[in-house]
Amino acid sequence: MAATFVFLFQRGYVRFQYPSRSDFPVSGVDVSHHQNEIDWPRLVRESKIGFAFIKATEGTDLIDRRFQENWRGAEGRVARSAYHFFTFCTSGDDQARNLLSTAPDSGELPRAIDVEFGGNCTSWKSLAEVRGELKELVSAVEQKDGRAPILYVTKQSYNRIVRGHFEGIPIWIREVVFRPSAEEYPDLMFWQYAGNGRLKGVDTLVDLNVLSGQRSHLGTWLARANPLNRAFARPSSCR
Repeated sequence: MAATFVFLFQRGYVRFQYPSRSDFPVSGVDVSHHQNEIDWPRLVRESKIGFAFIKATEGTDLIDRRFQENWRGAEGRVARSAYHFFTFCTSGDDQARNLLSTAPDSGELPRAIDVEFGGNCTSWKSLAEVRGELKELVSAVEQKDGRAPILYVTKQSYNRIVRGHFEGIPIWIREVVFRPSAEEYPDLMFWQYAGNGRLKGVDTLVDLNVLSGQRSHLGTWLARANPLNRAFARPSSCR
């Protein structure tokens, strides 16, 4: 039985979490070049997503090769956020320059900064220094955009790097087994509940997300005149 579950899980046919539309009416994806070419009209039409986090950059010089393609493809269809993978071993200011020059427009949603140990460098000297560089990156983005970025975290990176040091910064948590709570993550805003989604319009597995937790930021975030904002304004999504 366990082997069968693992087999189906790895291929995206089962997962641990199935958030209901009644509890989480606004859903979305996060994508990068790993998803290959995306059929955005079909994805949005058939999956009814309202937002997309689109990878733009990583570290000080990497640019996702499908960023511009995905950015244009999602435009006018979903609320977008350009996200950056934060590396622990380089300058926060240099990483900010890479992100801000690659994605001058932050999108309808604030930019997001991916903070996780998985896939990161290992030559960092201390978490205090890592945190200091992250603060530089956050500050540079906030100064440019006039709004704080969202921090994507795992439980490990939240507890070891973010907790107690970035109060008021919106949190996007990866938790594929348990439903996260606002008590554990006071600034919870988005929840990535699966990394093995199967959606029409995407040929590979894709990360699945929902709007969760605090929603008080939304009015400020989506103040732009944009018809997409209606996806976030339904009464059932504000509680």
